[in-house]
Amino acid sequence: MPATGLNPRKAAIQDIAARTVRNSNGAPANGNGNGNGQHPTSEYFGINTFGARQMRARLPKDVFAKLVGAIRQGKKLDAEIAPTVAQVIKEWAISRGVTHFTHWFQPQTGLTAEKHDAFLSFDDKQQPMESFTGAQLIQSEPDASSFPSGGLRATWEARGYTAWNPASPVFIVESGNTRTLCIPSVFIGYNGEALDEMTPLLRSSDALSKKAIEMLELLGDKNVLRVYTTLGPEQEYFLIDRAHFALRPDLVMAGRTLIGAPPPRGQQLEDHYFGGIPERVQACIAEVEHELYKLGVPIVTRHNEVAPSQFEMAPMFEETDLSVDHNQLVMSVLRRVALRHGLQALLHEKPFAGINGSGKHCNWSMAITSDDPNFDGTNLLKPGKTPHQNIRFLVFLAAVLKGVHKHAGLLRASIGISGNEHRLGANEAPPAIISVFMGTTLTRVIEDIVNGKTSGQSAQQAMIKLGVAKLPEVEQDNTDRNRTSPFAFTGAKFEFRAVGSSQSIAFPVMLLNATVAEALGELTATLRDAIKKTKSVDDAVLQVVRAAFKETATIRFEGNNYHNDWVKEAEKRGLLNLRRTPEALAQLLTKSSRACLTKLGILSKSELESRYHVRLERYAKDMLIEMHTMQELIDTMVLPAAFSYAATLLESAANAKTAGVKSIPQLDAANQLGLMITQLQSRREELGKVTEKAEGMHDAMEAQATLLTSQGADRMADVRESSDALELAVSDELWPLPKYREMVFPV
Repeated sequence: MPATGLNPRKAAIQDIAARTVRNSNGAPANGNGNGNGQHPTSEYFGINTFGARQMRARLPKDVFAKLVGAIRQGKKLDAEIAPTVAQVIKEWAISRGVTHFTHWFQPQTGLTAEKHDAFLSFDDKQQPMESFTGAQLIQSEPDASSFPSGGLRATWEARGYTAWNPASPVFIVESGNTRTLCIPSVFIGYNGEALDEMTPLLRSSDALSKKAIEMLELLGDKNVLRVYTTLGPEQEYFLIDRAHFALRPDLVMAGRTLIGAPPPRGQQLEDHYFGGIPERVQACIAEVEHELYKLGVPIVTRHNEVAPSQFEMAPMFEETDLSVDHNQLVMSVLRRVALRHGLQALLHEKPFAGINGSGKHCNWSMAITSDDPNFDGTNLLKPGKTPHQNIRFLVFLAAVLKGVHKHAGLLRASIGISGNEHRLGANEAPPAIISVFMGTTLTRVIEDIVNGKTSGQSAQQAMIKLGVAKLPEVEQDNTDRNRTSPFAFTGAKFEFRAVGSSQSIAFPVMLLNATVAEALGELTATLRDAIKKTKSVDDAVLQVVRAAFKETATIRFEGNNYHNDWVKEAEKRGLLNLRRTPEALAQLLTKSSRACLTKLGILSKSELESRYHVRLERYAKDMLIEMHTMQELIDTMVLPAAFSYAATLLESAANAKTAGVKSIPQLDAANQLGLMITQLQSRREELGKVTEKAEGMHDAMEAQATLLTSQGADRMADVRESSDALELAVSDELWPLPKYREMVFPV
């Protein structure tokens, strides 16, 4: 027990210092290795999942074949096989101790949602039994009225449906001594409107596959059943002690510290990155990985990140639809397991000012499903060994550049959340300007093509001259990594680095899929016309690629995106610099954005508008929560601490005067403190005025968001400046809030 007489902050520090390390299964470490380290990961990986591999041995061959067709080729699930599949799933789940099932879906909250139903039923004789039907597997009906819909559904229109997505395996979540069967699902309204993040993502995957197959067939590549995208999201996060978190109302309410003076030491010594993982944190991460492995999530990397108390975990590449589900599980399991170790996982993009924030680098590529085993799994963003293969590589490369160039604003909107405002453009994150980094080798190839160095040559001769055919033979990566680029080619994949750490990746990846799908469609149409004028398809492709590379030159940038010179250069190039979230979200409603998403059948006009309204409303709510929380912090914690210290100084000065002391510096300190308090009170009052004004603007959402992102953010910055100055002036014994040096440099 902490000593009496200490303020809560000091008591927490004392308690934390006495903590013992927990091992990975949550018990005190005893050196006997009784955690998960006894067993190889391969022995229990996926034990809580039931996908195609697990169903193969339990389902009749014809049923299994239809199920695999729905999964691999994106076909609609045959309802006739649902009862058989449901029976097999139920038997497996019950054998694992499961009592309830739920359709697990992703509404537009950035999180997941679930409603649990028991397997319990009764037979004709009213005897209890376990039951799970095909209808229950395929569809459920949760209340749709309380989820964000952006106007798609009225509050009184409660009907919504969840439908099983067979491409993602069902899984069991173990929590609080219970086991629940989770059925990954989409969420739609009564009239079929998409109310979730997954439905548009699946539509975008279908649209990209269709456009890519059309291009491949034109190039002469046959037997392509499907083109799918792959994704490997690197998740960054902070881990701090739970006691410190509980004593910070701003972390509890807003996920980030709204006030807090920087410590003398932050990350300037560059000693945390890739350093040894602290033992207590290591035990926590090991248990997180153990839980994720049981769920079939292939986490393969863990390490210290740049900021103190910041870490990262990264999985192997998977199909995008599955990877999105798995990333939601990563965030959920991370939060849950951290609590077992007395820690709190912070996924906010910028929980601490002055040190690096957190992103979610989405490594994205495209691959082929084919009946031809030699073609199946081919990565379309990886150079090949023949001129034709590299022509194919260049045309898909051009499609990505074309999509990002045309819809840079749309991609910026995809990462438009309040947390990213504090990260984008800072010294550790890509700026709000969307650009593409290609690396030295590919830049040379692209420039040679653009400058006509291959003119007059056949495509085969051009590929040999450009040296593209030799790329796979080079042992060293063919591109350097540019940490400052928001969208970088990093060898056989693009890394969308600007995505925020707390985000659901479904939305930004859906929009990326859409932009590339549209670009592929436009290049295919252009190529068809070019083929009519040339004898060789590959020669025609080279002409089309050259035009695309010329067209997209402004979006390519190989330098330091953090430098102010790039901001000036980007403006000359006509690139958007959308620093604030409301102006970024407005890009969702541009004519080109609407045309892209509606023509591809990914989002209807009303569905797209709903995404804009949901995100803008969420931004306003986030800002108002922060502003109210800041005012409460100032009124109930900061000012009382400052007043107490002022009283201490005055009492000390009075005692000194009574004792006949001639020099009384406490008076100067009290006067200076009084000025600081007065400034804080004045700035807090101005913040209150803006808050009150914004609260009265609910019927004018765009104007409200504009007010919050300008005056609201500026007034909060002013209050923080005054509060942080007081933190450095008030006696350490009286300051009530855990300080940065205590939270990110744990004892």
